[in-house]
Amino acid sequence: MDNLDTFLAGHPPFGAIAPELLRELVDGALVSEHEPGSVVVLEDGRPATGMWVVLEGSMDVVHDGEVMQVLAPGECFGHMSLLSGMSPAFTVRAREHSRCALLPGPVARRVLATEAGISYLARSMRKRLTRAADTVHGLQDVATTPVVQIMRPPVFVDGDEPAGAALARLGDAGARALLVAMGDGSLGIVTDAEVRARVLAGPLTPDTPVRELARAPAPTVPVGQLAVEATVDMLSEGVEHVAVVDRGEVRGMLSAADLLGLEATSPIALRHSILTAVDVDALDQATARLPLLFSALVRAGVPSRQLGRVLTLAHDAVVARLTELSIARRGPAPAPWAWIDLGSAARREFTLASDQDNALAYAPTPGGDGSGIDAWFEQLGADVNAGLERAGIGVDNNGVLARDRRWRMTKDAWIQTFDSCLTTPDESHLIRATVAFDFRSVAGGLSVTPELTARIRAARRHPQLMALIARGAAGFPVAIGFRGQLQTDREGRVDVKRGAILPLVNVVRWHALAAGITISSTVDRLEAVAAVGGLPRGEADALLEAFEVIARHRFEHHARLIAEGRAPDNRIDPGELPPIARTDLREALQAVRRAQKRLPA
Repeated sequence: MDNLDTFLAGHPPFGAIAPELLRELVDGALVSEHEPGSVVVLEDGRPATGMWVVLEGSMDVVHDGEVMQVLAPGECFGHMSLLSGMSPAFTVRAREHSRCALLPGPVARRVLATEAGISYLARSMRKRLTRAADTVHGLQDVATTPVVQIMRPPVFVDGDEPAGAALARLGDAGARALLVAMGDGSLGIVTDAEVRARVLAGPLTPDTPVRELARAPAPTVPVGQLAVEATVDMLSEGVEHVAVVDRGEVRGMLSAADLLGLEATSPIALRHSILTAVDVDALDQATARLPLLFSALVRAGVPSRQLGRVLTLAHDAVVARLTELSIARRGPAPAPWAWIDLGSAARREFTLASDQDNALAYAPTPGGDGSGIDAWFEQLGADVNAGLERAGIGVDNNGVLARDRRWRMTKDAWIQTFDSCLTTPDESHLIRATVAFDFRSVAGGLSVTPELTARIRAARRHPQLMALIARGAAGFPVAIGFRGQLQTDREGRVDVKRGAILPLVNVVRWHALAAGITISSTVDRLEAVAAVGGLPRGEADALLEAFEVIARHRFEHHARLIAEGRAPDNRIDPGELPPIARTDLREALQAVRRAQKRLPA
């Protein structure tokens, strides 16, 4: 890039470093272009060898599937991984066609050791940590939320429709604006503001064609635009409503009120009620609202993956408050501890029909047998397991519960258990690995993640365990028959958890382990495995689509049961599905079956 030194000098920390150090950076820089969606830095991937700086376009900083920050020209990434020598903590991908410069690692380290570099590091760390906290807490942010997540369905009217009839639709079902077909192929827009302006201009009768009230053409924003960008556009044009378009087609409407109330669209209020519950009764009352929240999100068209994340965040809040209430009742914990979620909650794919899968780790005690300490943690596990059960989260049939001694042990014992899974794989250790290798610490101050994650990353170096996991994943029954028909139980239903989600998750877990990927989410695992070449892009896309189809049917089934006053389950009657939906589900299961057959024998 011409004048790279001039560009860098205009941005921190480069503007405050010595000219000769800046020249070394420029001489060793490599400039590259990146198409939208392309990954430049991969979470849990290889450590960075240099420091990147955005030259043109913009880059998304992603963690756990959520965009935490958008990097503009002049902003840097990869520097924390470069300094630590550890895998990146975030994925960085191109938001649009972008150009970046990779600055040489040894020189970049010297830059970051300067006073300006240290100041830049402190500011960037604070910003990333703040964004990460917002992501964990489920806060939608105007700076990182795309308009597609908050837009409303569009309401169209014909330009010849009488104004009286058309305007009666304003306010119905939350409609704040009408899109008017102007007769020449364009669209106008009618809001309260346009009506008031027309009244001031002259008499308005109910029979006046609505096109005479419309502002044309209707202002638009692209479907992939961030809320903050839409806000700037609306302020620049002096409008309060815009149409959201995708390749020329209107997909939704966005208003200034939607942007102003952005945080209110997240489940923050319910989460606050959960975390501030004064006792278990108040907590039970708060968790009773979960099905209502879920139904509202389904009606709003929230994507399946986000539904799973919202429910997982609520589940995490319930666990956190239950542990606090238990400790308040029983006294301080006798040792540092960590509550560990396993299974779907660990993958952030929790549903209202998920079972509990959880464990406890606590710090070893020097001397003594530790039985008294374990008895205290047994009570903590029992309190939380019972509280989750009252919230409608059933206990696991296999007893994967923190109150069970098999899933409650010291940190050293957990490390030894993971090591045993790797070095002496047998049927028992295979089951343990299949359950425990999807883990996430959600409460307590004991650090267990680095040590356990290191064992998971090492799994690919243990061929016996990998072979057992592959055979287990390949043999897990998929609910589809020999001739491609949906396979039902005696009551004519398909269990989409056991016959669809679990086989898919098992296949993807094997690919992630084989590639050294330690991300938990199924979607993130697929993206990461494809990014490092562990799975052809087409096969990864097929499994991504299958996961979305299965999850969507599962959530829609839950919503129907809730509307009928019944508890959500995973057993779908294919006869109740429209023909296209049945076909989609069948093709999704066939994709899972094909993926099973491609696993090593």
